[in-house]
Amino acid sequence: MPKFIIEREIPNAGALTPEQLKAVSQTSCGVLRNLGPQIQWQHSYVTDNKIYCVYIAPNEEMIREHARQGGFPANSIAQVRTVIDPTTGE
Repeated sequence: MPKFIIEREIPNAGALTPEQLKAVSQTSCGVLRNLGPQIQWQHSYVTDNKIYCVYIAPNEEMIREHARQGGFPANSIAQVRTVIDPTTGE
């Protein structure tokens, strides 16, 4: 199944409180339950003004539907083609 990186522009995302992050996570998980097991959230990286999310889904349209239902921005969606790390150079 394809893996995607979603860039969400959220001003002051890095200042969200643990309670706010919990609420966002709960909303996302609720939408995921409704969409079914074919879409999975792996994890997210919170920066000052953006959140970068890693999802597994059959297609970009399902990622967009998750964003629409959850009320989240999905400013950029890119399919991961491969993963490299320091051991790739060995």
